[in-house]
Formats: sequence, structure tokens, C-alpha cells
Amino acid sequence: MTHLAPLPKVVMGSLAFGVFWMLAVFPSVPFLPIGRTAGALLGAVLMIVFHVISADDAYASIDLPILGLLFATMVVGGYLKGAGMFKHLGKLLAWRSQGGRDLLCRVCVVTALASALFTNDTCCVVLTEFVLELAAECNLPAKPFLLALATSANIGSSATPIGNPQNLVIAFNSKITFLQFFFGILPAMLAGMGVNTVMLLCMFWKDLEGTDEVAAAAGKEMEAVEEGRSPASVLSLKNSPTASAAAHGALRQRHGHDADDDPDSMMSSENIPTKHRWFMQCSEHRRKLFLKSFAYVVTVGMLVAYMLGLNMSWTAITTAIALVVVDFRDAEPCLDKVSYSLLVFFSGMFVTVSGFNKTGLPGAIWNFMAPYAKINHVSGVTVLSLIILLLSNLASNVPTVLLMGDEVAASAATISASAVTRSWLLLAWVSTVAGNLSLLGSAANLIVCEQALRAPRNAHDLSFWSHVVFGVPSTLVVTAIGIPLIGKIAF
Repeated sequence: MTHLAPLPKVVMGSLAFGVFWMLAVFPSVPFLPIGRTAGALLGAVLMIVFHVISADDAYASIDLPILGLLFATMVVGGYLKGAGMFKHLGKLLAWRSQGGRDLLCRVCVVTALASALFTNDTCCVVLTEFVLELAAECNLPAKPFLLALATSANIGSSATPIGNPQNLVIAFNSKITFLQFFFGILPAMLAGMGVNTVMLLCMFWKDLEGTDEVAAAAGKEMEAVEEGRSPASVLSLKNSPTASAAAHGALRQRHGHDADDDPDSMMSSENIPTKHRWFMQCSEHRRKLFLKSFAYVVTVGMLVAYMLGLNMSWTAITTAIALVVVDFRDAEPCLDKVSYSLLVFFSGMFVTVSGFNKTGLPGAIWNFMAPYAKINHVSGVTVLSLIILLLSNLASNVPTVLLMGDEVAASAATISASAVTRSWLLLAWVSTVAGNLSLLGSAANLIVCEQALRAPRNAHDLSFWSHVVFGVPSTLVVTAIGIPLIGKIAF
């Protein structure tokens, strides 16, 4: 039974958490426009200054395995991008497309599957501009494709512990293995992906008409795949050869679709020292092929290690450092591409949430709701899901998982051992899909929104309300359909 802390500690801890929440949801408020990262640090500092949490407890609350896994995943993702993996995903989207509706379905499927392995945020960062480019070349509206990218990335990321940050927290705290997690949520993820795609098609059916240009370009897209050009540039070949060549050059210059031609690419061999005997004996083509092949091989090895139950954090770090060493040049450009602000945000958030937990408020709230949120009853699962949906959009999904995870698992432990595992998986599913409710529900949504707004071509302002119109019904339906499927496949 959780008891409330003394009143001054409750008040000051709630105030500090309120500051953190306000800046996490509204990072540019006029009276304190310091952003989410600084807001998380401010919340952590206030927890210590107000004596809600001690300095030693604050350091102890920072989860280094999660930070290590996030850091290493970003490094590996950068090398994979340089090796052309996401370029190949883009080609898969455009190859032999039969029109706008077919293209939308491909965006949903490819994004969902890629997000399960390479995090939703990473996929949204590298695919947003490509999706906008492809929509422009096909004379299609950007909005349905941006919604498809953001919502599918969130749904797909629910299937694995490495798909999103809250799943990492759940995997570490619950000790659920990679394969248990994957097979426990896979049926819900596949069903949710299908339902979300159908809802997108129903809402934008008329907007996706009149796209015969895509089908007409199928043969040229195959030629582009062989030549290493981007699919978006191929669609411009409907113009004259001179114009298409100019457009292709402009696209490559703006977006750097081909990693081989990008001097800043991490896997580009132009900057690799050639004084080493091994490199002197290899042709330039072989060096490129070796570096790219190594990136794919070690990444597959990393995923296999996850499935075997090895430590995820050190497995990812080992993979990242292996790529750095084999790249055989100064790692500074690679490390500069890591989002250190995200790591700082998580550090501040860990301290802030830990301090708020020490006030006893989360436990007291759960004690009040626990009798109505038993996962062995339909009504209880419904109440629990609504609480998670609400808190995930008010306090963000990672703080919600940190606040509720132990309480939900402890409540499930009174039912059965299997109920504990299902409660963690249920928390992972609902807190992840909750990100589709509004733009503020997920970092992936905000990435798509900001990237689309600043895109050099076909820029689109995905507003809060335009997202909510689709996000609310999609979230409620997908969540409801997925819940009965959670944990149906035991591993």
C-alpha cells in the first residue's frame, strides 16, 4: 500500500513535475520557451532543490542501460542510413506501384515493419522527406501519407523492445525476453496496422485517385533500382530527358539519396584513409561493398543476439563500436549525428519521474483505480486502457510507463504469473498506440510534423487538429482491436 509523502513534499514535487509536463507538451510557451530538453533538466533540478529527491537518489534513478541502448541504436541507424538501407526501403515503396491507394498501403506496411527494428523516430526522420517527394511526383496530397507514416511508425514500433523508448523501459523492468515481447504483441500489431491502413483509405479514398503516372513509371523505376537512383527521381522521367536529368541531379544535390555520392555519408569511402595495406590492395568498389555488407551483417547479428536474450544495451554498443572500428576513420562525424539532446532529455525525465514517484501521488491514484482496472475482466482492461491513453497524452508515454509499470504489474501479480507478463505487454501496446491520438502523443508525430514543415519541396503543415481528426478514431479502434490479441502467442 503506497502512502503519500508529507504535504510540502507532495506540493513541491507536483510543482516540479508540472513544470516538466508543461514544457514537454508545450516546449515553446511564451513565458518560458526553453524547449523539452531544458524543461526536463529544469524539472530534475527543481526536484533536487525542493528536496523531493536527494542528489544520490537522482543519479541512481538515471537508467544507464536504456541510455546506452538509445545511443548505440542511433549510431547503428546512422551507419545503416549511410549504407543505403533506407534508400532501399524507399525503392520498395515505389517499385511497380499501381496508384495512390497502393502506394499508401506500402507506406503503412514498410514503415510499420521498419519501425519495429529501427525505432519509430529513426524511420520518421529518414522517410518523411522521401514520402513528400514521392507524393509530389505522383500529384498526390501530402497529408494522407504523412498520417500514414506517423501512425504506422507508432503501431509498428509496438512489436519489439527496441521499437520505441517506452518499450525499452518495459523490457528492462519486466525482464521479458525479446522473443516473448515480439510474439506477445505481433498479432495485435499486424491487426492494428491493417485496421489503420483501411481507415486511412476510407478517409482519403477520393484524394488518392488519378495516379496513373505511378503505374506508367514502373519499368523506369526498375531501371533506377539497378542504376542506384532514387525512385522519386525516376517518376520525373515523364518529362523530357534533359529535364529529367536536371531534376534527378537537383534531387540528389538536395537530399543526397545515394549514399555512394554523398561525401558526408558515414559509409562513404572517399574519406577513408588509404594508407593501410589492406585498403591499398582493394579497389574502391570493393571497399564500399565490404563496408556496406559489414553494416548489414553486424546488424543482423545484433537482432539475433536480442532474440537469444543477450544484454540489449551492451549488444547494441558492441555493434556500434564494431562499425566505428571497421569504418577505419575518425568517428567524430558519426558521433556528431547522435541526438545527445534526446539522451539529456531522458536523463532529466528519469530524475523528474523518480521524484514525482516519491511524493506517493502516482501510487495513491493507482490505489484508488486498481479495484476497477483488473486485467482479468473486460471492464477492468477498458478502465486501465483509458487511463493509459489519457496519461500517455498528458504526461507522455515514457513517463506514464515509468509511473504505472510497477503498480500495474503488482496488481496483476495477485491474479497469476501469466497475468504479470500480459499486463506489461498491455501497457506497451496501449501506451504506444496512444501516441497516435494527437501530435503531442509521440515524438515520432512531432518529427514528421517538423520535417514536413521544413521540407525543401512539397512542404506541408500537419496541424494539431488535422491530426486529431484521424488520430482519435484510429487510436480508439486500433487499441480496442489489439487488446484481445495481446499475449495470444506464447513463446
